[in-house]
Amino acid sequence: MTPTPALPRILVIDDDVHFSQVLCRSLERQGFTARPAHNSSAALATQADFQPQWATLDLRMAQESGLTLIPQLLQQQPEIKIVMLTGYASIATAVEAIKLGAHNYLHKPATLQELLAAFKDDNGRSAETSAEHAQVMSVDQLEWEHIQRVLNENDGNVSATARALNMHRRTLQRKLQKYAPR
Repeated sequence: MTPTPALPRILVIDDDVHFSQVLCRSLERQGFTARPAHNSSAALATQADFQPQWATLDLRMAQESGLTLIPQLLQQQPEIKIVMLTGYASIATAVEAIKLGAHNYLHKPATLQELLAAFKDDNGRSAETSAEHAQVMSVDQLEWEHIQRVLNENDGNVSATARALNMHRRTLQRKLQKYAPR
């Protein structure tokens, strides 16, 4: 009887502490070993100690871009597979991430199955081809993303967000209700 291969170790790099903890727990329930890092210096230190085979990387972290971390992660460990996981997806950043060496690129929210599939995406397509064929967001999705970004910048304050968007507060509330996940 042949032994089953060990599941890859996964480094979760995201400045959202709650998100990274939830993702690590979800991965561990699936049998993976996962560790979080909340900035680039912590990510590089954890990578040196943990030696993960896979890493998820947030595009926008506090005062830094995840794009600048890709070459550093690959320099320290050339065989690591990196999946860029972001709430601010665009074709331009997807192509840039792939050119820098990311294995794949996913838009948040992504399911755990989508994330694991992104690491295993070795069906002959190049990662750059995957990025170029990424689904273009609808106008509604783009509007939702923009509203969420401005809402986040205003710490969840609907009135301040409405002012920043030059929109009536009630109109914004209706849009938030319309697009809210059910």
